[in-house]
Amino acid sequence: MDVVRYSEARLPTARGEFRLVVYRVIGGSGPEGEEHVAMVMGAVAGDDVLTRVHSSCFTGEVLGSLRCDCRDQLDAAMARIAAEGRGVLVYLVQEGRGIGLGNKVRAYALQDEGVDTVDANLQLGFDADPRSYDLAAAILRDLGAVSVRLMTNNPAKIAGLERAGLPVSAEPHWVGVTEHAADYVEVKKAKMGHLG
Repeated sequence: MDVVRYSEARLPTARGEFRLVVYRVIGGSGPEGEEHVAMVMGAVAGDDVLTRVHSSCFTGEVLGSLRCDCRDQLDAAMARIAAEGRGVLVYLVQEGRGIGLGNKVRAYALQDEGVDTVDANLQLGFDADPRSYDLAAAILRDLGAVSVRLMTNNPAKIAGLERAGLPVSAEPHWVGVTEHAADYVEVKKAKMGHLG
């Protein structure tokens, strides 16, 4: 599977002007033509590029769900990149930790019955977190990043980028948590080893 740069343009945002670069997946087992995005600010070729690898969250980012901290993490990453004037936010289409929107909502229903986020995925027949970060590493390399300062709490994300050949130094990325997301965040720490 390869990822190729498909289109790009400037993108003015409330956090400043980014360069929006769209990548398309070619070949491999994923959907042909699937699109992922890099939001780039400043010159990002080289070492120690401030980076966030973020998976799509339709429920949190578009619908305003309080069940997760995804929207706040996205906003905080964009603000931090803007404050430094240099960085990349790689936005991957990996809804529900890679299980898709429909299965994510099925997992929500299980959580409403008292099952935690990890066990809900497992009961639906998925790994706790089946995401891959090879695409993110390929996008970052295409942009010229040699090593990254990764805004994350997820050790699997760090390991995934390093397995793909991209040196990583991790920087904690906790944001405020609503009462609706408190258990979700605690399960990520306890069962998935999230840092912090």
